[in-house]
Amino acid sequence: MKAIKNKNIAIMGGGPGGLTLARILQMNGANVKVYERDLNREVRVQGATLDLHEESGLKALEVAGLMDSFNANYRPGADKLRVVDKHGNIVLDEHGADGGSYNRPEIDRGPLRKILLDSLQPDTVVWDSQFATLHEQEGRINLEFKNGSTAWADLVIAADGANSKIRPYITPIKPFYAGVSVIEGAVYNSEKASSRIHELLNGGKIFAMGDEKTLIVSSKGDGSLVFYAGIKSAETWLQDSGIDFKDRASVFTWFKQEFAGWDNIWDELFENAEPVFIPRPQYCMPLDQTWEAFPNLTMLGDAAHLMPPYAGEGVNMAMLDALELAQHLLSDKFENTRDAIADYEKEMRARASETAAMTLEQTDSLHSADGLKNLVAMFNPEDN
Repeated sequence: MKAIKNKNIAIMGGGPGGLTLARILQMNGANVKVYERDLNREVRVQGATLDLHEESGLKALEVAGLMDSFNANYRPGADKLRVVDKHGNIVLDEHGADGGSYNRPEIDRGPLRKILLDSLQPDTVVWDSQFATLHEQEGRINLEFKNGSTAWADLVIAADGANSKIRPYITPIKPFYAGVSVIEGAVYNSEKASSRIHELLNGGKIFAMGDEKTLIVSSKGDGSLVFYAGIKSAETWLQDSGIDFKDRASVFTWFKQEFAGWDNIWDELFENAEPVFIPRPQYCMPLDQTWEAFPNLTMLGDAAHLMPPYAGEGVNMAMLDALELAQHLLSDKFENTRDAIADYEKEMRARASETAAMTLEQTDSLHSADGLKNLVAMFNPEDN
């Protein structure tokens, strides 16, 4: 680890990618701090469950020595899928099967974050640290946070997600709109609040398709569910829609208009969801993006290669980035951090570009007139 010997490393962002990187680096004696904008570790973790893949997310946890903890916390059966049409008719059902052809066990974001946090040395994570700006001075970086605190680092790694505030210091390249917008919602105590959907979910996932639209529902271990309604739209749809995303009735009115002709079973989601919905226009980084490597700045995950979520690769790519970046920084093959970072970034960009191309193709496929047929064909290729 001569490239980072005696260097202070700052990881910006305490998501799965940033925490995985911190864990692997600490295991090997590196000096690491994670700066996270959340007030504390008890903040509710939003979003759907995560399916971790053998070649990426699970591989990183294995190297991090955390598979026993993962096996104690993942949710068997939560990866089982039902594909349905817009009327709720089941077209493909994985429930009752012995398992699919992939090993992609599901875990909620909260338990995964706890596993990673518990694996770190005390006080590794500095909470309530929302990034404000940075300045370089004699090769070192001074970080300033919105709460007025500051910190010095020899190497800063952006793991701060889709709207990364560190990325612009590395490259001016911006993402492009992927043609799809999503509204995210959550229903707590789904067994009582949305009983028909809860029964259809059966502890797993639902993919509903029709009319070039998607509705994806995931169960969570705390008895809640999260859902994502996806539509093809102009990039300005969010501003032009007139929807008040803090008002359940406003969002429900939009849904009934936009998803006209869909069965009323789906009404349970919007009628019983938490009053605050999250609009998520989908963006993707250019597939040919490149930049010159810095000796003291790099990035991983969505900060580096944002893409739509429809292939389920986001968290897995972030954790694989973390593993590969750690291996580069710890390797004695590289004399300095610039060489280690340059090699990591070259490999990371090539891998991300290939995945993004596949993800964009899948996003278009699911939101096409043949979306339902295309998804079923993905799971049953032998039938085609």
